[in-house]
Amino acid sequence: MTAPRTPTTAEELRGVGLRVTAARVALLETVREGDHLGVEAIATGVRGRVGHISLQAVYEALHALTTAGLVRRIEPPGSPARFEGRVGDNHHHLVCRSCGAVVDVDCAVGHAPCLTASDDRGFAIDEAEVIYWGLCPDCSTARST
Repeated sequence: MTAPRTPTTAEELRGVGLRVTAARVALLETVREGDHLGVEAIATGVRGRVGHISLQAVYEALHALTTAGLVRRIEPPGSPARFEGRVGDNHHHLVCRSCGAVVDVDCAVGHAPCLTASDDRGFAIDEAEVIYWGLCPDCSTARST
């Protein structure tokens, strides 16, 4: 039995009702290949694939892809927005207080939404966003020496 075929980036865009453009394909692939990239880094990656693209076009495409659920926007307090391609699994993040590195970490415990609020106040909770703050291994080592 053959494994199911992975949809192409263009098929994914069409599947969520977005028009397929070279810039959107390049942007989605750049985000997925990157590691919690900021807008400037994404723009640089897209330009390397398709040539010139305005920063405004990058923002608009990121908004469309985020709204469609193909990209996730994270914005740790005190940090500019970053984008990632890991979506739909309710994972969390580790953020270094010193260098700003961001790393994925799987759910704390149990099933999504991972955490149960002490009082849900009538909300139907379907997601929990957790950011763990600390020092990454490199910054911890540098600080101790």
